[in-house]
Amino acid sequence: QVQLVESGGGLVQPGGSLRLSCAASGSIFSINRMGWYRQAPGKSREWVASFYYSSDRTSYADSVKGRFTLSRDNAKNTVHLSMDSLKPEDTAVYYCYVLRGTTNYWGQGTQVTVSS
Repeated sequence: QVQLVESGGGLVQPGGSLRLSCAASGSIFSINRMGWYRQAPGKSREWVASFYYSSDRTSYADSVKGRFTLSRDNAKNTVHLSMDSLKPEDTAVYYCYVLRGTTNYWGQGTQVTVSS
């Protein structure tokens, strides 16, 4: 099992910034990917960004490319999602995830609201 704990959500004005963090614990060996999805009200869950351990590569959804940055702290088994130039359409619950083998593990979600 992998446990994920997210932090850092909140309310921010359009154009502002937030940083989300996700700490992994438990059976964290052999993780394939780690990153974030989000789900806005009335919409399906949408992939945001991932880090691929096998290739040491990071990938982003087109909707956030150039504004969001995914970084890692290997010593703390933590990933951070730095979000700049936030837009109202970025409002959603953000979920951290880990893919280990063929199993996805999810955090509890953290709310991000972009509003004036």
